[in-house]
Amino acid sequence: MNKKPNFDGMSVDELWQLHEELSQILSVRLTSEKRELEKRLAQLRREKEMRQSESADVRSAPRERRKYPRVFPKYRNPEEPSETWSGRGKQPRWLTAALKTGHKIEEFVIGKPEASGEGSRRRRA
Repeated sequence: MNKKPNFDGMSVDELWQLHEELSQILSVRLTSEKRELEKRLAQLRREKEMRQSESADVRSAPRERRKYPRVFPKYRNPEEPSETWSGRGKQPRWLTAALKTGHKIEEFVIGKPEASGEGSRRRRA
């Protein structure tokens, strides 16, 4: 490496000249480095666009929502039969209040409808 210049022995004019030279060198280097970075960024953008166009070809149709099976109610409020609960999620207020008063959740279970006519069907062998 070069020897450290003696700044104390330099005049203000010499220091100013050195400052201007350094500023110009820095400016040139910074602009060239900026150009290189912009080239690299443009190249990365092109690569990204190519990947996106390839992946868009693969999945051109938007994904459809998954169909979930219908969940039937399992519990019914005897005081208000239109109020039901499937047993999923947060318990409804009417059920919470009833459980606090001493009722059991089994009291609110909706009975399974008996299969009518199942015995009358015949199987073909």
